[in-house]
Amino acid sequence: MVWQPEIDEIDRRMAFAEKMGGERGVEVQRARGKLTVRERLDLFCDDGSFQEIGRFAGAATYEGDELVDVRPSNTVIGACRLNGRKVVLNAGDFTVRGGAGDAAIGNKGGHAQNMAKDWRLPYIRLLDSTGGSVKTFEQIGRTYIPTNPVTPGIEQLLCNVPVVSAALGSVAGLPAVDACLSHFNVMVKGISQVFPGGPPVVKAALGLDITKEDLGDERSQVYEAGVIDNLAETEEEAFGMIRQFLSYLPSNVWQMPPRVETGDDPKRREESLLSAIPRNKRQIYNPHKILDAVLDKDSFFEITPHYGRSRIVGLARIDGYPTGVMINNPKRLGGSMDVAAGTKVIRLLQLCDTFHLPMVYFADEPGFFVSPETQSQGIVRAGAKMLCATLRTQMPWCSILIRQLYGVAGQCHDRPSGMFKRVAWPSGHWGSMHISGGVSAAYRRVIDEADDPDAKRAEIEAKLDDLSSPFRTAESFNIEDIMDPRDTRPMLAEFMELAQPMIETQLGPTSTPYMP
Repeated sequence: MVWQPEIDEIDRRMAFAEKMGGERGVEVQRARGKLTVRERLDLFCDDGSFQEIGRFAGAATYEGDELVDVRPSNTVIGACRLNGRKVVLNAGDFTVRGGAGDAAIGNKGGHAQNMAKDWRLPYIRLLDSTGGSVKTFEQIGRTYIPTNPVTPGIEQLLCNVPVVSAALGSVAGLPAVDACLSHFNVMVKGISQVFPGGPPVVKAALGLDITKEDLGDERSQVYEAGVIDNLAETEEEAFGMIRQFLSYLPSNVWQMPPRVETGDDPKRREESLLSAIPRNKRQIYNPHKILDAVLDKDSFFEITPHYGRSRIVGLARIDGYPTGVMINNPKRLGGSMDVAAGTKVIRLLQLCDTFHLPMVYFADEPGFFVSPETQSQGIVRAGAKMLCATLRTQMPWCSILIRQLYGVAGQCHDRPSGMFKRVAWPSGHWGSMHISGGVSAAYRRVIDEADDPDAKRAEIEAKLDDLSSPFRTAESFNIEDIMDPRDTRPMLAEFMELAQPMIETQLGPTSTPYMP
């Protein structure tokens, strides 16, 4: 028992860490409907798996040589397991000085980030913290040039391991940017806000009184700006989303994406697919029903569902293999691509290319959405970015042309590669532009000079419609195959199996850096 006094001291200091910001701080945290950082770790990690690093870091108070108190660091870091797989955690503690970034003890965040990079492990931030605080100026007796030891290196980390952030409170300043320096992020309805500067900053700069909710809750960050990908009703649901997102990805880019046994027959043929696309070209359909019929049951995880809603994107499994998935949404802008939809598609392409997931695209693209609003938003440049992002990808890619494919936006389903597979359903039709609008432009003089312009326009459109049969396109080998929609799942299962050996040759960082 030689070292018993020191062992007792360990236990005593652990108790200081466990009390976080003290009774008052914990009481305020719970009054806001939020879990404490310790409760979050218990809920998030596999049972008993969290291994804390730097648990004794804090601001100590001594009376003479006697330790009286330790205010723990407002950053808790360590490693744990999620579904049995090791990850690195960085969790903010709002009960200690509001989690202020410049009130941290040492560079715990940087240590966690370096640990994830060097051990090639997924990195998860549980954000409940603000950026700098003017109180720090008084404490250190000066101001300082804004730098942060955590920031350098994140650009490399994003190219090597999955990075996920959860906004679990008022997240401001650098932590708000950290929320975006991720492959996936989520916030919780009612307790989360994200902004670079809070209401006092807005008041000082603009003289505008605004609440933190109006400034940065889910209304602006999820639905309007797409800054945050997904919205959870509770913290527990947010943790479930993170677990599901990570389940499709390898721990790092040097590993194969993990296959799991789903119990879903890869040769399953769904009769509903034969009637999924209405014959009437103006009639819409439910794109989620197509995904449910083709993908492994209950495997689709939608990303950014409330933003850029004319395109549905996410991760799923086919015969147990993880894959990226996209489908146009005819219920929103007719499925045409606007700036928001293009932004989220580019992020999905980067994600799948970085972690070597194949891409499956159910294409029904009427073209870029043109309006005065999208023109002012820069739809032309956004379209150029979308086209380049598609051409830069290297992963195996399969496009199923389920309905229409028009214009430059229609080109964003394609890539000049033997690993690119393209098939069509009998419902497919395509071209440089829509026949109805094209006839009015190309045959304007003929129509205007006709005795009955409307009848002449209808006559020309009917003639061109006859030429738009997908079978005519197949005759010139401009489409590889026209298939029975019920054969889509068996075809994709074979494609997934074929893709795996090629993915093995692509492991490691891609040539194009990931840009959040």
